[in-house]
Amino acid sequence: MDTRVLGADDWLVWRGLRLAALLDAPEAFTSTYADWVDAPAERRRERLAAAHNLVAAVDGADVGMVSGVPGDEVELISLWVAPGARGRGVGDALVEAVADWAAPRPVRLRVAPDNGHAIALYLRHGFVAGDGRTLVRVPA
Repeated sequence: MDTRVLGADDWLVWRGLRLAALLDAPEAFTSTYADWVDAPAERRRERLAAAHNLVAAVDGADVGMVSGVPGDEVELISLWVAPGARGRGVGDALVEAVADWAAPRPVRLRVAPDNGHAIALYLRHGFVAGDGRTLVRVPA
């Protein structure tokens, strides 16, 4: 498995993964498929320019994505792994890549309380409960 950083010019790659994620797990995102399916290229470029975006590939196929939004604390958003690639460490690699990029800043994220698989993933990587749906990882 490989991970790579996407820039604003990689919007077509991001588009394909983003739309797949929104169709596969709409409850996990605040945006909807309808919000993004016909979005112009400029909107996609702006979204990519505002964050540190990573894609994971297995055997040359893009199978996962995540973004880290910079600030005093980094917000981890838009984590998704394609169903056929789950259980192969893709989510682990993406979470660690954002945490490594963010260091020494804390990383914060929001997760639905009924998303047990995602919560287990984040707990494995040192996140602890914050308030409400928030989990936080503070570097050692």
